[in-house]
Amino acid sequence: MTVRHDDLTVDWLGYATLRIEGAGATVYFDPGRYGVLTGEWEPDPVCGSHPPTQDYTQQDGDLVCVTHIHHYDPDGIERVASEDATVLIYEGIDVTETDRDVRPPSELPHDVVKVGDEADLVANGLPVLTVPAYNHADGPNVLRDGTPIHPEGIGCGYLVSVEGTTVFWPGDSDVLDGHSELDVSLFCPTIASNYTMDRHDAAELAESMDPDLVVPIHYNTFDGLKADDDAFAADVAGRGIPVALDSH
Repeated sequence: MTVRHDDLTVDWLGYATLRIEGAGATVYFDPGRYGVLTGEWEPDPVCGSHPPTQDYTQQDGDLVCVTHIHHYDPDGIERVASEDATVLIYEGIDVTETDRDVRPPSELPHDVVKVGDEADLVANGLPVLTVPAYNHADGPNVLRDGTPIHPEGIGCGYLVSVEGTTVFWPGDSDVLDGHSELDVSLFCPTIASNYTMDRHDAAELAESMDPDLVVPIHYNTFDGLKADDDAFAADVAGRGIPVALDSH
């Protein structure tokens, strides 16, 4: 299912892959991983709704934004990026810190721009802001030794303006100070049960942020990301905020 918002079409393609298309530009966030773009993803029976698997090679993206090492997938980037694409990569991504065999960003055949977590730039004609993305040291998303799963400095979230509509993908993050102050039209939060803000946190943030539309992503890809999207939608709608699910 494709969601329409203002002059944009919004497609959640699985896991953290989000596609935003306007009349003049197409943007992808965190493309790939877990077989969601190669046709290899298989639904976990304990999870709920999720976009179906597909062999996806569009190569129509003008801008590709990658939040952190866990979502960095060179094959996914090449499946979505056009020949003239700009690829924004969080500057802290280091392929030596993953056990996956992946090429470094420097080997991608595209214009790669490294960004920090407080960047303000124009990329391929689109205004972009970045914000920090991490888990609180005193929150629930920590390892057994108390280390945050996503420590401060691991990644960023992106605010991209497409056709005058600001889209916010916070990346793998808890709710952070300053999130509610952002001027956002389309809010696409993770609502996973682990690793990030959950559906309850995301609903509270949506209420304080007051966007024009909420479309959740990054859930039900595997058991650790299980979430009740219908309950989330009911919660957000009950707070007076429009919400759409692109998962059925």
